[in-house]
Amino acid sequence: MKKRTVYILMSSIVALSVAFFATVYFFNLDSKIKPIVAKVDPSATPVYTNALYGDFNQPLNKPMDVTKIGEFVYVSDTNNKQVQVFDQSGTSVFKFGKEGTKEGEFKFPYGISGDKEGNIYVADMYNGNISIFDSKGKFIKYFNDKEKILKSPGGLRIFDEKLYITDIKANKLFVFKLDGKKLLEIGGAGVDNGKFIAPNAVTIDFDKNIYVTDSGNNRIQVFSKEGKFVKIINGSKDGKGDPTFLNPRGVAVDSKGNVYVVNNLSHNISAFDKDGKQLFELGGMGTEDGQLYLPNGLYIDDRDTLFVTDTVNQRVSVFY
Repeated sequence: MKKRTVYILMSSIVALSVAFFATVYFFNLDSKIKPIVAKVDPSATPVYTNALYGDFNQPLNKPMDVTKIGEFVYVSDTNNKQVQVFDQSGTSVFKFGKEGTKEGEFKFPYGISGDKEGNIYVADMYNGNISIFDSKGKFIKYFNDKEKILKSPGGLRIFDEKLYITDIKANKLFVFKLDGKKLLEIGGAGVDNGKFIAPNAVTIDFDKNIYVTDSGNNRIQVFSKEGKFVKIINGSKDGKGDPTFLNPRGVAVDSKGNVYVVNNLSHNISAFDKDGKQLFELGGMGTEDGQLYLPNGLYIDDRDTLFVTDTVNQRVSVFY
C-alpha cells in the first residue's frame, strides 16, 4: 500500500513537471534558443537541412508565405485559415487565427512579415485587409489603409519602417509608412516595363531597391527606392530574352546581394548574382528531402538561411 502511494505521488510530480515546462515552452516566447551554427564556407551553395510540418494534430495545409521574427518562424497556413509558429528545430510552438471575417480571422492569409517591435502583419487576400498581431498572436488592429486602396493584398514585407505590399487584382505595388500613409504606387495591368500581371511577392535589398515578382509576365522587375524601373530578371541574359521562369512567386535577397526566385511550376529556386547571372538551382519536383512541389513563399534570414513554403508537400523546407 505504501509503495502504491509513493508511486502515485511520484507520477503526479512528473505530470505536474511536464505540464509546467510545456507551459513555459509554449508561452514564454522571449526564451533564448540556441542559434544555428555559422557556415564553414559562407559562399557555398545552400543545402537542405530540415522541414517544418506543423502541429501533429493539424499539419500545415497549403502554406503560402513564411517569415522569421526574432528566433521564431511564422507561416501563413492558408487552407487552415491561420498562422503557425515554429522554433528553429521545427517544433510547432503555437498557432492563431480561424476562418471568418472578424478581427483576428482570415479567409485567405497570404503575405506575412514582422516589424521591429515583433508585431506580425498578415495580408488576407480575400478579406482585403492586413491584420496586425503581437508576437504571441493576439490581434491588435487592422493596418490603417487611410485611402482604402487595398483590394486583394498578396505579398508583404516590412523594411526600414515601410510596408511593401502587392495587390494582385489591382496589378500594383504599394509602399506605405507603418502609420498608413501611402508613399509610393507602382504598376497597373500590362506587359510593358513597370506594369504587372498578378504580382505575387516583393522584397528589398540593402540598397533599398525593390524586387517584385511579376508572376503573369514570368519575370522579376527591379525598381529604385523612388519607384523608377531599373531592370528585369527573367533567367535570360540581361533579362532581355525569353523568360525561363514559370509562374515566379517568392523572391528574396541574401547578404551578398544574390537574388533567389521561386519558380512555382518548375518546382525549384533559381539564384542569381547582382548582375543577373544565374548561379545555381535548388529543389526539383518531388516529395523527398530537398525537393519541392509547387513552392510559393520565400524568406532569407540574417544568417542566409532559406525558408520556402512547399504547398503540395505541406511543409516549409529549410536550406542553409
